[in-house]
Amino acid sequence: MKTKILLILTFIFSTFAFSQEVLSPNDEDNYNGIPTDQMRDVYKKNKHQTKKTQEYAHLRQADVMWSRKIWREIDLRQKINHPFYYPMNEGKGGDVTDDRKSLIDVIYYAITQGDDEGNTLRVYGNATNDDEFRKRLTNEEFIEEFEGVETKDVLDQEALKRGERIMITKEVKKSFNRNEVKKWKVKEQWFFDKQRSVMDVRILGLAPMKEEIDEITKEKSGAYKEMFWVYFPEARNYLINAEVFNLVKNDAERRTYDDIFMKRMFASTIVKESTVYDRNVSDFMVGLDALLEAERIKEELFNFEHDLWEY
Repeated sequence: MKTKILLILTFIFSTFAFSQEVLSPNDEDNYNGIPTDQMRDVYKKNKHQTKKTQEYAHLRQADVMWSRKIWREIDLRQKINHPFYYPMNEGKGGDVTDDRKSLIDVIYYAITQGDDEGNTLRVYGNATNDDEFRKRLTNEEFIEEFEGVETKDVLDQEALKRGERIMITKEVKKSFNRNEVKKWKVKEQWFFDKQRSVMDVRILGLAPMKEEIDEITKEKSGAYKEMFWVYFPEARNYLINAEVFNLVKNDAERRTYDDIFMKRMFASTIVKESTVYDRNVSDFMVGLDALLEAERIKEELFNFEHDLWEY
């Protein structure tokens, strides 16, 4: 008898609890006071908004029997990498969507605005020549670096109309069009952990890359350079709650940027490995030869792990 009463009470309470999540279209009073973020879907989303980063497995120096640092470039023009680039928001009067943002927007807001507790993502400058996180920029320095005013020598347009090339000094406002970030550089470290007997990889840093523009001709050079670096383990705290569009067109099974990076769900090209010369692949090979060299490095990593288990 007690069991039956307990089952009935359980059913009543569970029915009451579930009924609070469902809104009846015939009862307009239920919609009073609903947050705007719940008006965009037929159900309340809380899967990714409350996620916490999964801690890395404990790693000791004594357990690392081999390691190598690798630098990659993620080209956002490739189809598989489109979720990193879209939606484009620059020049459209604010964010296009609130449920997802491009990777550069997530990083930009993490640097300038931070989280609800006021913590901001640390950013490091001198990105082209230094990827060791040595020159930290404050929030004010970051804004001044990319959105401040700088003095440039530019062509006098009036003199140019007369057929004369005269350079004048002029103050120009810097423009940080986030849609111009077409590539990302990834610094990662591959290692073999003998304690767990696994070949593993961890990303160390991310750097957005923008195409260089000739200051005189104002034409794009075709070469990309790094703008700044962020420390990836710290950036995970912001990427873990940022949704990414699902390319199979299923909005109910979206992932976050942290999921994308941890599961390696992106296409990339190796542009550098740690060597005695400390140089990029493009410094000694170009074109098809550079791509073949990148594939050679990739295959070398695969063969190293494969040879560990071959007797």
